[in-house]
Amino acid sequence: MNANQVSSPPMLDSEPLTLPDNASLFTRLRVALKCLKLVRGDEGNPTYGQLLNICLDLNVYESLVQQLQRTDEGRRLLSERPSLQGKELDLAALERLPEGTLGHEFARYFRDNKIFPFETTLELKNDVDFIGKRYRETHDLLHVLTGYKTDVMGEMELQAYALGQLGIRTAMLILLVGTLAQIKAPQSGLGRSEYLQRVWAAYHRGRASQRFLDFRFEDHWETPVATLRERLCAPVERMN
Repeated sequence: MNANQVSSPPMLDSEPLTLPDNASLFTRLRVALKCLKLVRGDEGNPTYGQLLNICLDLNVYESLVQQLQRTDEGRRLLSERPSLQGKELDLAALERLPEGTLGHEFARYFRDNKIFPFETTLELKNDVDFIGKRYRETHDLLHVLTGYKTDVMGEMELQAYALGQLGIRTAMLILLVGTLAQIKAPQSGLGRSEYLQRVWAAYHRGRASQRFLDFRFEDHWETPVATLRERLCAPVERMN
């Protein structure tokens, strides 16, 4: 869940943790491991959460950039680099939109969950950085769009959805850790079989849905969530 506020960058060995340009796979893995240590207990950290994404998903983001460059809308997105960061959002104005619209439900999502929109201090040096940021800042919108809750089960479903649709390795890591925790100590009222079925269904739903990452949500605040859900999301699979 993106309960993010800008915080001072964590330090390691008296130096800020950064990823060098054109870093090798070994370097990315090394920085990712350090990120995991730094964000433990602060999983929503806006700076090092995104750095972890870049370390693990650099190749995924590079592939997504190449795909976006093949379409007019994709090229426009990469050129304009729209932002969904908190400083770009007027939640009070969005909440005044009619109930059921994306803007209203998005603003109410933050109010109801007592969290804040995504923020980051990372500099966007290239299109890959932008896509990494775009993925992180659409997380909360996806909760609204897909209907997955912000509890443990809902978060795991959303990670599975992102994994199915984009092949995000960070989502795979979160799912692995979450599933191991579920097997060790199941959530109250949620059996292992139901948990696995719901994760699997969310993964397949993500694979069957239209790609969300290049959709300009900023242009659809007044569109009903139900309309966007029908347009972008495959139906939820029923469990036997």
